[in-house]
Amino acid sequence: MSGQIIVPEQRRQAVAPIPTDNSIMAVISRAAADPTCDIEKMERLLAMHERMQAKDAEQAFNAAMAEMQCNIPTVFEGAVNLHTGNSYATLDHITHTLKPIMQQHGFAITFKVENADKLISVTGILMHRGGHREQTTMTLPTDIGKGRNDVQAVGSSTTYGKRYVMCALLNITTGETRDDDGQSADGSDTDDMRAQVVADILERVGQTTTPEELKDVWQASLKVLQASGDTNGYSTVKTAVTVHKAKLEAPQ
Repeated sequence: MSGQIIVPEQRRQAVAPIPTDNSIMAVISRAAADPTCDIEKMERLLAMHERMQAKDAEQAFNAAMAEMQCNIPTVFEGAVNLHTGNSYATLDHITHTLKPIMQQHGFAITFKVENADKLISVTGILMHRGGHREQTTMTLPTDIGKGRNDVQAVGSSTTYGKRYVMCALLNITTGETRDDDGQSADGSDTDDMRAQVVADILERVGQTTTPEELKDVWQASLKVLQASGDTNGYSTVKTAVTVHKAKLEAPQ
């Protein structure tokens, strides 16, 4: 018996279309490879690309900033102003609280300081990992306070400017009530901050030169220590105040 062998019909192989990359960089690459493309057209394409990148970076900055704002706590005012007797948040306190939050959301901050004609200009530059940045500047006189030399006056004004510029850029608020939401679970951050608060108060106590100044610092310290709940720190500061008061009131 003979059988007929049927050869299967060959299928036509469809040629897949070559995908075309229409991104701006691909357009620029093709234009650069085209000998008829003039320089002005290339410059316009590059300028368009830079504008698109800047827009994307700004959108990423704004989105990250909006998200970060929800995580920024009120910074505790853990220092005492020697001259006014009021409490305030130092630059170290603010940086200690904000730095890990900024890193989490891709932010970093740097400062530029200019000194001219007894004026200090502090510019804060807030940068995002996407490439966008915002900045603001504060100009203030050198802080020529009692017992300060010229170098110390410049340093004091620079620190003051950095503190307020950073608060302005990040919309930071400060208060007399401690917000421990950002502290570590084991309380180590809280202990460190309390130690810094006590050390700062003891320094302010030692800098007072009259019983009246000491009284103002002590009253402001009470508010700070009560807000922090640091009973040990309270005892340490009270002892230091008592000793220093006796020294100030001792006959010369």
